Amino acid sequence: MDVIVTGRRCTISDDFREKVSERITGIERFRDRVQRVEVQVSTNQHKQPDQSTQVEITLIGKGPVVRSVASADDKSIAFEHALDKMKSQLRRAADRRKVHRGLRVSDTLEVPPTPETTPATDGDSPQVRKIAGLEVTGDGPLVVREKIFPATPLTLAQALDEMELVGHDFFLYVDAETHAPSVVYRRKAYDYGVIHLDVATKE
Repeated sequence: MDVIVTGRRCTISDDFREKVSERITGIERFRDRVQRVEVQVSTNQHKQPDQSTQVEITLIGKGPVVRSVASADDKSIAFEHALDKMKSQLRRAADRRKVHRGLRVSDTLEVPPTPETTPATDGDSPQVRKIAGLEVTGDGPLVVREKIFPATPLTLAQALDEMELVGHDFFLYVDAETHAPSVVYRRKAYDYGVIHLDVATKE
């Protein structure tokens, strides 16, 4: 298991790298599923002192990506908070898997085509592109950032598991039973909510 420690707007000492590596490699549950651990330390002087240093830990392995983030006034404290948060995320995901055993995942969906580009007929004419269904002439002024990911249909239990592992408050997925685009999210009054989209087809 490789442990990569990087810094943004800050200097990472050899002692800190060694400490981080020892703490992470000493966690037994990481060894079975993790191939690489990325630890990024960044500082922001414009934030409150107790939030000035942020540590993001990302586990990359055979399963889904697991990520946790924490902030503090010191990078060692922020790292320990992020590590504790990640352990908690993994523990909750493991508990959920014990309840929902025997889950199956369908075949991966076909990746949608990349955005279309219409070549200009005149050498001096601006290029016209289609991005997210919109025609964009030249370089703007419209700026659209579009990403395309392969999607594997998931059950609601699996989507909750993925959301916990990445530490987000929502997770977009394709429902394994209905194949409908869906979003699971955290609610304040209750545990979770889920939205399913009923895609209407034009006749």
